[in-house]
Amino acid sequence: MSQAVIFPKLGQTMEEGAIVKWLKQEGDPVAKGDILFEIETDKANLEVESFFEGFLLKIYVREGVTVPVNTVVGFVGAKGEKAPERPPQPEVAPAAPAAAAPAPAPTPAPAAAAPAAPAVAVAPVTVPAPRPSPQPPSAPAPAARLVISPRAKALAKDACIDPARVSGTGPGGRIVEKDVRAYLDAAGYDALRVTPAAKRLAFEKGVDILTVRGSGDGGRIMVEDVERALKRRPVPLSRMRQVIARRLVESKQTIPHFYVTVKADLTDLLAFRADLKAKGLNYSVNDFVLEAVVLALDAFPVVNSVTDGTSVSWRGDVDLGMAVSVENGLVVPVLRAAQTLTLKELSAQARALAEKARAGKLTPDEMAGSSFSVSNMGMLEVDQFTAIINPGEAGILAVSSARQVPAVVNGEIKIRTLMALTLSADHRIVDGATGAAFVNAIRAKLENVELWKSLV
Repeated sequence: MSQAVIFPKLGQTMEEGAIVKWLKQEGDPVAKGDILFEIETDKANLEVESFFEGFLLKIYVREGVTVPVNTVVGFVGAKGEKAPERPPQPEVAPAAPAAAAPAPAPTPAPAAAAPAAPAVAVAPVTVPAPRPSPQPPSAPAPAARLVISPRAKALAKDACIDPARVSGTGPGGRIVEKDVRAYLDAAGYDALRVTPAAKRLAFEKGVDILTVRGSGDGGRIMVEDVERALKRRPVPLSRMRQVIARRLVESKQTIPHFYVTVKADLTDLLAFRADLKAKGLNYSVNDFVLEAVVLALDAFPVVNSVTDGTSVSWRGDVDLGMAVSVENGLVVPVLRAAQTLTLKELSAQARALAEKARAGKLTPDEMAGSSFSVSNMGMLEVDQFTAIINPGEAGILAVSSARQVPAVVNGEIKIRTLMALTLSADHRIVDGATGAAFVNAIRAKLENVELWKSLV
């Protein structure tokens, strides 16, 4: 009996996603555990494996199409078995009374495509008998269809121009052959000088030759000119970049940011860290920063809260977001209830989450619900920067590179290692004095080696 392959729900906040790539095609054999397709959510790219074995009989949802979770995207069954021409409509449970639920705190999303991704088993769905039903939800409706005659379309293609630029004079605005010829004449097409290789490349890649500026003798269009035109083409942002863009614009437009910067003297802490490393205990500077932030948030709960402008929601736990740079984006895995973790546990979890992030193996739930975030660019040789607050939080800490600089210590100039810490805070609930006290509390903890001796 054939089995439906559904688009899985991979996290509590996940409502839809898109198939980036099918790894199996119709007619291919499928074994249990084989990767069927890769999906793109607004946080990460993940692989989906088959729960069944047989042959991929039918693909309903093509690559790049966004669908709701639990949509039937294909069928697996015995060789020669017939799959429904249309996917079965999922059973709809009786509607329950609406209940208000707290909105999950959004995070920068993440996740652009990653080479390795977690395999997600597809739960079995048994279909007793095929029956006609509506097509699955698909991508948004495209723009109005270009109305053009076959001869006009062939001429435009052969001339390597975009027919959408041509005004039609046929019935209903239809573009006819004479319209294309008139457009070519008006644009001085016959005067163009194009190498055969350049025209061939433009034809293959669909580049409008009239938009290409030639760099050869007398303005002759060369292959490299077409290649430059290809690079200038608008490229759609990935879902991750779109979500990042939307969140950052939302943040800057709705959250009144203010910034406070202090410089922490890490000289003694780095010496202590070196002693620990000699004893086989390897802690990163980021581990100490994260722990210092957790301790400071415990003393300043207002910075671990969120507001909608009319009320404040207090967080019970410190769910600490940790920004991790990945290919083509940024993800923020969350250290849950970080105030309950020892320094050793926090270090281990932070390292594991960072490794999963870079490998593309984070699940959506591991990147949702942070209450405060830390963005550490210390490894990127920056003196100072400011970070944008994640909507749903009251602040974010930007951690810069540790620098050896001359500093005044007890009236004497000495070489010390200083690191800039910049707090971005939501001025609706965090006052300037509170923000300054908070970031100075972090600084004081980083400079207190006795504190770290008690925590290791």
